[in-house]
Amino acid sequence: MLPSPLSLRGFFFTCPKSYSFPRKCMHQFCPNPIPKNCKLLSGAVSLAAFNNTAVSYVNGYDELPERKGEEAGSEGFDFLHLMEERGLRANSQTFLWLLEGCINYGSFSDGFKLHGKILKMGFYSEQVLCDRLIDLYLKFGDLKGAVKVFEDMRVRPLSCWNKIIHRFVVEKFNCHVLSLFQQMMKEEVKPDEKTFAGVLRACSADVPFYYVEQIHARTITHGYETSPWICNPLIDLYFKNNFVNSARKVFDDIQKKDSVSWVAMISGLSQCGYEQEAIHLFCQMHTSGFCLTPYIFSSVLSACTKIGFFDFGEQLHSLALKQGFSKEIYVCNALVTLYSRLGNLISAEQIFNTMLERDGVSYNSLISGLAQQGYGDRALKLFKKMHLDSLKPDCVTVASLLSACALVRDILKGRQLHSYVIKAGMSSDIILEGSLLDLYVKCSDIETAHDFFLTTESENVVLWNMMLVAYGQLDNLTDSAQIFTQMQMEGIVPNQFTYPSILRTCTSLGALDLGEQIHTQVLKTGFQFNVYVSSVLIDMYAKHGELVTALKILRRIKEKDVVSWTAMIAGYAQHGMFTEALNLFEEMQDQGIQSDNIGFASAISACAGIQALDQGRQIHAQSCVSGYSDDLSIGNALVSLYARCGKVREAYIAFDKIFAKDNISWNSLVSGFSRSGYFEEALKLFAQMNKAGQEINAFTFGSAVSAAANVTNVKLGKQIHAMIKKTGYDSESEVSNVLITLYSKCGSIDDAKRQFFEMNEKNEVSWNAIITAYSQHGKGFEALSLFEDMKQLGVLPNHVTFVGVLSACSHVGLVDEGISYFKSMSEVHNLIPKPEHYACIVDLLGRSGLLSRARRFIEGMPIQPDAMIWRTLLSACIVHKNIDIGEFAARHLLELEPKDSATYVLLSNMYAVTGKWGCRDRTRRIMKDRGVKKEPGRSWIEVNNSVHAFFVGDQKHPRADMIYEYLRDLNEQAAQIGYVPQHNNLLSEAERGQRDPTQIIHSEKLAIAFGLLSLSSSTPIRVFKNLRVCGDCHSWIKYVSVTTNRAIIVRDAYRFHHFEGGVCSCKDYW
Repeated sequence: MLPSPLSLRGFFFTCPKSYSFPRKCMHQFCPNPIPKNCKLLSGAVSLAAFNNTAVSYVNGYDELPERKGEEAGSEGFDFLHLMEERGLRANSQTFLWLLEGCINYGSFSDGFKLHGKILKMGFYSEQVLCDRLIDLYLKFGDLKGAVKVFEDMRVRPLSCWNKIIHRFVVEKFNCHVLSLFQQMMKEEVKPDEKTFAGVLRACSADVPFYYVEQIHARTITHGYETSPWICNPLIDLYFKNNFVNSARKVFDDIQKKDSVSWVAMISGLSQCGYEQEAIHLFCQMHTSGFCLTPYIFSSVLSACTKIGFFDFGEQLHSLALKQGFSKEIYVCNALVTLYSRLGNLISAEQIFNTMLERDGVSYNSLISGLAQQGYGDRALKLFKKMHLDSLKPDCVTVASLLSACALVRDILKGRQLHSYVIKAGMSSDIILEGSLLDLYVKCSDIETAHDFFLTTESENVVLWNMMLVAYGQLDNLTDSAQIFTQMQMEGIVPNQFTYPSILRTCTSLGALDLGEQIHTQVLKTGFQFNVYVSSVLIDMYAKHGELVTALKILRRIKEKDVVSWTAMIAGYAQHGMFTEALNLFEEMQDQGIQSDNIGFASAISACAGIQALDQGRQIHAQSCVSGYSDDLSIGNALVSLYARCGKVREAYIAFDKIFAKDNISWNSLVSGFSRSGYFEEALKLFAQMNKAGQEINAFTFGSAVSAAANVTNVKLGKQIHAMIKKTGYDSESEVSNVLITLYSKCGSIDDAKRQFFEMNEKNEVSWNAIITAYSQHGKGFEALSLFEDMKQLGVLPNHVTFVGVLSACSHVGLVDEGISYFKSMSEVHNLIPKPEHYACIVDLLGRSGLLSRARRFIEGMPIQPDAMIWRTLLSACIVHKNIDIGEFAARHLLELEPKDSATYVLLSNMYAVTGKWGCRDRTRRIMKDRGVKKEPGRSWIEVNNSVHAFFVGDQKHPRADMIYEYLRDLNEQAAQIGYVPQHNNLLSEAERGQRDPTQIIHSEKLAIAFGLLSLSSSTPIRVFKNLRVCGDCHSWIKYVSVTTNRAIIVRDAYRFHHFEGGVCSCKDYW
């Protein structure tokens, strides 16, 4: 009994609502219907068309001659007519032969007529004829006719099912493939490899994935689990649905892998983010001897581009040349993208220009590469060439061109492209919306950017993020915060890029309070474990000195994120915690995290901060091995390292090696020399920098002014000050602060005071500078008054402030006040005193003659006294001639610094002033035996832009005779108004008698005499001495200031002395 005829019209002209498989499924799936304009929907073919063309047949030949050529179709019909004339009836073999001729050489009309004859002769049930009729209709593209033949077949062999299924796949009628497969299962037709292969290829993105799994299960039950026909499309489907492990399993189960298997696996791995595995698999494929294809080269080259395996990509290029694929469009497109991303635009353009055929992808690849590398003009020219090649730009093209316009700030061309986007109907494209917004933002047309933003789909979180970045670039925190608030009000869910966009604005503008509020939102929305968000939070807290909070966030991150670690290391380095920075750098390396250029630069900067030259060199070597030998930030850090370590030659060598020097390079050198004591070198370099037209910023001025202050060159300092005013940097607090220090160190306390009170914004550094200046210049009461003003204005004092305050108390003898301020550090201001604060109290007590109290204070200190504290006590013992406590201090000092000459000199002087000449001589012998050399007393004075140095009894100056003659006149004039010379207490009577009087004249007297001879009467005399001024010189200078009617300023190792009208600013308390 024959089965009832099958009709495909039910699924062919209307889409089924669901599929039924043996496994029960809870989901429903409705495939997309065939488009109505499809040829298949033109209506059913009437059988009458075939009946009207039926003719009579005659019995004839059993064997038919073979025909070749185009005449086979027409001659076949002639032969059929000949058989009829002879009364021969054609059989199925005859029609099979005729069908073969029509398929191979005939026309569709001949085949159509032949189908009519077959129907009239009653051969429509012949399976072999129906099979070839299907081939005929498929050959001439009449899918509807093929389906009609298939429907009318009483017995449908598997080959016919497969033919219809595969033609459906070719025509992309995927829903009908699945319906036909469902019908096969109902009729219990056993599918083969070709059947499953066709059905799997019909499983598009619209098909629920569980159908794929069901079909896969059926292939296994039929024993096809190792067939390449089945496995190849399965691999592709598993990858497209992100089931990577399943794809690997299917690939591994294939017994005889073909090239398609390897291609499917390699391209799938590349597309799913497993680029290295894809490259490794390609190497296996190549060594296994499989035939390579252009598509496989394209996939592997794309993988190399994604992960930056450019060297291997270039090797693949060579292999493609050997294989003859160098002109294939897929390979060329991938190579253009590879070289563009590498930055080798010459090779990219060469490949592009030699391509035999170019498509939109070719142009998009090169245009995008040119735009990304900053060649916006060339990208726009290539766009014109694309038009000449009659290629229509798509969204990717226009997005790349908009990026190019943004790079070159060509807003006019960008507006033209915007118009094109509107005309072409691309306005709703998400990528283009972002590119257009980026264009207006980078061209600083924020108003247009905001207007365009209002016209876009408000649900697109990317556009909101870009507006946050836009206002952040303008340092507009108000609008940034408003956008962020509005975003939340409209229900836009922030993503991992939203928070960093506004947090960076908070970081750059110092808005830590708002940043902490955003951090709270991060915690509420669960982004605290996101690596990107965490790295920006670490950067914000680290730059604002909240290093404890930053470190907590870093410790919470589970991933080994180099950006987070380097942000923390940089934070430590920027805030002077150099040891912590280096420890964290080593910990990062111990955890196997490869540092980037920022990490290396920060670590080298930390080494510069603590003058760890050898460690800095080691880190530099590591950076070179890691490929950062030409990195600018590392080069600048290396310059700073050598300069701050006093390695002048090495610093210049490192500086010269920097190819593209910026102002940071110059500043590193100037600042480094200034900090390492090479002040003249720093000033010389500053002059070269200015002459070369390099950009000079606040940091440069700060370093130059600091160098001028340290060489007490007030004239040069004033010249630099004039440059600062001219360039507008006088409003910068940091520059004004260092100017206060300049004038203070050069003895111009009035200029320092003027600079301070002219500042619009004062910070704690400003107050510290002026308080220290007043303290050093003997204006202790004024310093303390300023300290009270500082507190009333709400400026919190720090450790530096209290050094100035305690020194002020010491210089004016305010013992009780000084002790009170010292106690307030911990009790009121929560500051733990440092060694320098203890030294100030020892100095305060020692100057007041309270030596026993000073000793008890030292013995009761919670920290170990350092050399500075013992040296301060010993100095006070010399003034007050206390041998017991002096020897007590000297013993501790010699234990700490046995090679320091100052200890022996102080101890020797103490014995001398107390008349213990034997002890003095013994101390000097010990000093000589131990090879310790005394630093000679020197004084300096600047005259006519030259610095003149004098030693005790100096006879080497070119004008020595004139100086000594004038000095005798000064002594006589001083004696006339009451000056009485004090004998040198450091020499015994016998020693004084044996020496020439000129040999024991102190250096400051010589310097002052030379200054009075050389400088105009309106110019103050400024002398600098490396040791403490003695009592005789102090008295002599007071009298000289009267007889010459000149202001004389002397800076010794401890403070400034302003002599004028016979009075010293120290009020004889020093």
